[in-house]
Amino acid sequence: MAYRKQRGGIGSMRNKIPDVVIRRLVTYLRILSDIDAGPDDYISSAEIGDLAAVNSAQVRKDLALFGEFGKQGVGYPVLGLKKELIEILGADRQMNIAIFGVGELGTALARYLTSRKESTPNYRFVVKGLFDVDPNKVGTEIEGIPVRHLDELEQVMATEDIKIGVIAVPAQAAQDVVNFAISKGIKGFLNFAPVRIKVPSDVRIQNSDVTSDLQELGFYL
Repeated sequence: MAYRKQRGGIGSMRNKIPDVVIRRLVTYLRILSDIDAGPDDYISSAEIGDLAAVNSAQVRKDLALFGEFGKQGVGYPVLGLKKELIEILGADRQMNIAIFGVGELGTALARYLTSRKESTPNYRFVVKGLFDVDPNKVGTEIEGIPVRHLDELEQVMATEDIKIGVIAVPAQAAQDVVNFAISKGIKGFLNFAPVRIKVPSDVRIQNSDVTSDLQELGFYL
């Protein structure tokens, strides 16, 4: 039984699912996507758990939040479970991205995402806008994408359905840039600036701080 038949869709549940569960679902989907499976191929929760570095009970618990996907004693149909996870995660929808700040990090991100889009079939994250306030950068291009002044965001939003803003500006500018982007309709952010940003309850932000991650890792070494 698929989750959409049992629960009536993910929309009403989205804010109730812990972040750590979503991260594991993304991992499960990546695992299934790497398997060259046919319509009769199954995979057990133990096999998924081994590949995802979690125990089988956790795999079953995570999936049970969304419905009944497997057969006891047999496992999960690889293609069927992959299809359900794609729908749960919305991984079949294109996500248009704007990158704010085209210094070394912003430029590298733009090149990486553009390269992935060109080399990976159905890659869903598409850079639709690059923004900066430096007059030496505005008017240039990165991978064929023009760098525009931040003031042009509203103009771009009128033609491109931008869902995610990637913040690659200096820490002191990050909050103002996010506030401005929110005012123009962007509701999701990936923040690379080394500062915590405050957002309204209906806006989602994820922080990616390489230094903090390295410090955490260093504790164990």
